Amino acid sequence: MARQMSLFWWALTYMTCTRKEEQSLPTAPSLHSLLGHMRRWWNPPVYRPLVDLLTMEEQHVIVTYRFDRATIQELCTQLEPDLMSPIRHPTGIPPDVQVEDLPTVKGDFYAVGHIPNVIGAIDGTHVALPPPHRSEQVYRNRKSYHSMNVQMVCLADQYISLVNAMFPGSVHDAYILRNSSIPGMMGQLQRHRVWLLGDSGYPNLSWLLTPVRNPRPRAEERYNEAHGWTRRVIERIFSLLKARFRCLHMTGGSLFYSPKKVCDIIIACSMLHNLALRRQVPFLQEDDPDDGVVAAVEPVEPVDSEEDEADEEDNNNRESVIQQYFQ
Repeated sequence: MARQMSLFWWALTYMTCTRKEEQSLPTAPSLHSLLGHMRRWWNPPVYRPLVDLLTMEEQHVIVTYRFDRATIQELCTQLEPDLMSPIRHPTGIPPDVQVEDLPTVKGDFYAVGHIPNVIGAIDGTHVALPPPHRSEQVYRNRKSYHSMNVQMVCLADQYISLVNAMFPGSVHDAYILRNSSIPGMMGQLQRHRVWLLGDSGYPNLSWLLTPVRNPRPRAEERYNEAHGWTRRVIERIFSLLKARFRCLHMTGGSLFYSPKKVCDIIIACSMLHNLALRRQVPFLQEDDPDDGVVAAVEPVEPVDSEEDEADEEDNNNRESVIQQYFQ
């Protein structure tokens, strides 16, 4: 049953995914469409998009879809709230959170490290793939293997609120940030005086707080310590995600698909992660992220000095936080 549930979730989630960033889907797919997609994966040459489950013999249902009719009906009953409600692509900041919910989001982060007004932690992680036939060199990352550089933003309760899996492994985290919708989104929220937390691979901005390099005692050291504790949630999510979905971790090999398909899979796994949290799906012992399988945090590649100089005036915002809360 657990295996069947996993496959059903994958089928449902894959169909709700899109490669276009920040696009939402208003409705979930129909059961007929879902079954059609499932059949396409298992029997590609005989894919039929429209089927009538009720007119099929039981054995034919099992052979065709790897489910018996009763299991499909039970799964549909259990998943009815998700099937009937909108399923959003996880690329909003924050997901399904309104302005009136910001105090709760900020409070959850403040409870971690006592940094005020934080609504998300941001970082990037690499997902391996085979060398693409085109532009192979741009997918080679600093560790000399081919990957997608995946940028994520998360909440304190370990929900993923944004996924950007569009960029190849050689692209710097700061470049991905600049070419995403995040600056515009955060600009619209600045009247609420909120910010994200990022490591030193990002520039310090009016809405993005990064650690202080070469901190002076004691306020800056306290700020850096609090920053590290608070931002650790995104590192934990990378571990959870790659432990639950080993296809995203190098111990499971690389994803032998095109970059576009790898992007789809990453987003699907992110959605499944959120759904698992929402439904309180237990974490299996063999998927324990603390079992040594999940790799350490990616090393940080600092932004260049030109970016630091251009953002010097934004350091005043970080300095005011340090002076007000960490003296």
